[in-house]
Amino acid sequence: MKKVYIETMGCQMNKSDAERMFGMLEHFDYEQTENPKEADLLIINTCSVRQLSEDKAYSAIGVWGKWKKTNPNLKIIFAGCVAQQKGKELFRRAPYVDLVLGTQRLYELPELIKKIENGERVVSVDEIPYEESDIKINRVKSVNAWIPIMEGCNNFCSYCIVPYTRGRERSRKPELILNEVKKALKEGFKEITLLGQNVDSYGKWLCEKTEENPYGYTKDENGNIINLAWLLRKINSIEGKFRIRFVTSYPTDITDELIDTVIELDKVCEYFHIPMQHGDDYVLKRMNRKYNYATYKKICDHIRSRIPDVTITSDFIAGFPGETEEQFQNMLKAMSELELDYSNTAAYSPREKTVAAKWVDEYIDEDVKTERLARLNEHNRECCLKSNQKFVGKEMEVLVEKHEIHNGKSIISGRTRNNKIVHIPYEKDITGEFVNVKIIKARTWYLNGELI
Repeated sequence: MKKVYIETMGCQMNKSDAERMFGMLEHFDYEQTENPKEADLLIINTCSVRQLSEDKAYSAIGVWGKWKKTNPNLKIIFAGCVAQQKGKELFRRAPYVDLVLGTQRLYELPELIKKIENGERVVSVDEIPYEESDIKINRVKSVNAWIPIMEGCNNFCSYCIVPYTRGRERSRKPELILNEVKKALKEGFKEITLLGQNVDSYGKWLCEKTEENPYGYTKDENGNIINLAWLLRKINSIEGKFRIRFVTSYPTDITDELIDTVIELDKVCEYFHIPMQHGDDYVLKRMNRKYNYATYKKICDHIRSRIPDVTITSDFIAGFPGETEEQFQNMLKAMSELELDYSNTAAYSPREKTVAAKWVDEYIDEDVKTERLARLNEHNRECCLKSNQKFVGKEMEVLVEKHEIHNGKSIISGRTRNNKIVHIPYEKDITGEFVNVKIIKARTWYLNGELI
């Protein structure tokens, strides 16, 4: 068999795309390898959220291009968000690339493989999505299966490239999702994570929009609207012991129906990832976020009042164009007042085509951005530790994800329902099992526990 190596950068959606590519390539007698030097086909699956990720992709294929000089039969595919964004330009920058595969054309891969194996060089970055088929998926061996349910974004935040690389919001057909969930559970996965750039938008655009139905929602045979809450109920009804998560939520799209569903369903975890991006109202407005601090706080307070021990995580950007020290301080203050359990953090990175990228005269000095990000990270650590300390002495259920020897000691580690990482002393590898644990100590990034 021929060998394929895929290097994946960026988010869980990219990782899910890689699993689909592996599945499709098996039909062409390709098997996965972890060693790129022995591959017949190399695929870089790229992320364009930040310039650093894009630069890493160019660096990687530069090395591969040198390999192709001594192995002219080697095929190279440039895929993912940078591919969708740059298109034919990549052929000029990297003439050794055989295929540029955009995010909207993933399911066209089988047809495109035939073309490049016949010596053609192809660019496929059409914004019209290629029709999805029910394909084999070679999932990374784990306890958690990542399953995309919708893709794209209609919000056009001023800093974000996603609407240009992933396109407009579109929902997958529910029957495809449910079949994929059942297959993953049959393969032994114990946790299902539903993915979407704005996962709360699931169900929109499943049918043509009308004046009476402006979002294109459709209904099931019983007249129920097909949305995220509906999908969670369908998955929850599948027999077996497993968990369900969903990411990422846009703050103002979180409905009472969704919160009620999380409360009612026994398999849905008490966890919300709700990116805020900044804590200052003026900066949020310039970011084109559809809420202010008070609205975001109201959403968090409402969720916490209804779901005990819920974990709420977020995202924040330091050094947005024009950001003052006072505005930055408002972000630190927000992180504390909201009692966020954890936040992903990053320095602002200009992205081609976005509105904020044009505000060159307002760019924050790189040294200032770096210093602010360091302070933001330190504050994040303080918030994480404070959050973890709340669970000392509590009994929690943990799904074991791995077994390892750490500092000479045998431990198992996994996550609670509310997404807290727990390390537990234990000699045997019981990955994939659910265990009850008492939390005995809080660390910054994880908890220490003991089996009950």
